[in-house]
Amino acid sequence: MLQKLPVGIQTFSDIREDNYLYIDKTKIALDLIENNRYVFLSRPRRFGKSLFLDTLKNIFKAKKEFFEGLYVYDKYDWSKSYPVIHISFGGGTLHSGQKLDDRIIKILKYNQRELGVACEDKNDVADCFKDLIIKAHEKYNQKVVVLIDEYDKPILDNITDLAIASEMRDSLRNFYSVIKDSDEFMKFAFLTGVSKFSKVSIFSGLNNIRDISLDAKYGNICGYTHEDIKASFANHLEGVDLEKLKLWYNGYNFLGDKVYNPFDILLFVQGGFLYKNYWFETGTPTFLIDVIKEKNYFIPQLADLVVGEELLNSFHIENIAIETLLFQAGYLTIDERIEKSRGGFNYSLKVPNNEVRLSLNDIFVDYLTEQRVEKLRLQDSLYEYLLCADMNSFKTTLISLFASIPYNNYVKNNISNFEGYYASVIYAYLASLGFEIVGEDVTNRGRIDLTLKIKEFIYIIEFKMGGGDALAQIKEKNYAQKYVSENKKIYLVGINFDEELKNLSGFEWELYSL
Repeated sequence: MLQKLPVGIQTFSDIREDNYLYIDKTKIALDLIENNRYVFLSRPRRFGKSLFLDTLKNIFKAKKEFFEGLYVYDKYDWSKSYPVIHISFGGGTLHSGQKLDDRIIKILKYNQRELGVACEDKNDVADCFKDLIIKAHEKYNQKVVVLIDEYDKPILDNITDLAIASEMRDSLRNFYSVIKDSDEFMKFAFLTGVSKFSKVSIFSGLNNIRDISLDAKYGNICGYTHEDIKASFANHLEGVDLEKLKLWYNGYNFLGDKVYNPFDILLFVQGGFLYKNYWFETGTPTFLIDVIKEKNYFIPQLADLVVGEELLNSFHIENIAIETLLFQAGYLTIDERIEKSRGGFNYSLKVPNNEVRLSLNDIFVDYLTEQRVEKLRLQDSLYEYLLCADMNSFKTTLISLFASIPYNNYVKNNISNFEGYYASVIYAYLASLGFEIVGEDVTNRGRIDLTLKIKEFIYIIEFKMGGGDALAQIKEKNYAQKYVSENKKIYLVGINFDEELKNLSGFEWELYSL
């Protein structure tokens, strides 16, 4: 019989008692425990953070019976059990600092019952937390373990409302400051979340916390590797093209192996091997669209992003960098780490896989055009005509596309007032088809190249606002030369836009020849 799949199960003991399939992460867990004291981990939502945290909880509580057959079983000292304070903000949505404090008090009451101790001041968040740590230490004569899951969710749930987000941040800073002040009673602390806020803004002086989010040693701490898939899911995935599976759901890179989001794989198997957006549809990024609207972000820049360490490692409520938001939320991942000659690293980023590429750009199409009715027809037409290099029909479809964008969308949407809007629309549509897109000399000044690769064809596209010979520029700069070695037919396409017409004013193309 096939092992049951732990869909939606984040409790380690349940998985082990009921013989659900489990990918052994205890080697990493043991290393983490033995070599660290205060640890922070950032990963996108539904990536297995909660299960890993619960695994740590069972190790510290010396629940040896759950670990038989796993790496840690004969390598850990099970004779010691530590009091564990387990805090999670994963459930529900809160919209005020007072509601957050009320939730924390309830969480602390639960931990008091679990540990058999009572706080003297039951209504003050910081005092009760500190009292809980001290009394747990005294009762069990062991240092205390604190495990905090989704530490940042109260902030992210309010990220588009600066006042409330700041209030949440201040409440959490007050709460987390207790960890720093309780060092003498602490054995281990582990905090997980989606975003990484600066130590100053959240952890209030806990400078010795170690961020392992981009530590290659812990790159596989969450998620399934392709080797995991081949070894542990072989029977569940019988008959599945694993290379296609990899293109759809693999690709997340935290400087270890490239990994799958576990949620995708479990639902893919449960759903009968249907390729769809399992992870993406559980959290439509409306907050992301709100930020893009506010910043007038130029969407084709997603095709060719290079950022510094400071952008990957910083999240500021008052000044959100979209690149940071996209990376930490899982819509972008690391493509390559590039060492700089003057020290430090830059990182090239990319969309991790087909699921995110198709779904994210589908969202962008909705945002840019509001063509929810016409969208499927236009996508089907664009796909068909590009697949067979029917350039005249491609042109006609683009004209129809822009003609059917509601006029109100131009009036109320700030992004339509800058030149890159038209290129963003085409980029989002083409990317939503699943084709490989390469950004070339991408700027937000209306002079954009996009290279589109489709089976035996390559399309090199230059966009221009108003006048100017876009096709001549492609030929003059000889963009096609870099693709000659791929032995495909190369089409050069120059497209002009007219802001008054709000449509194409020119469309020229020719087949490249040496």
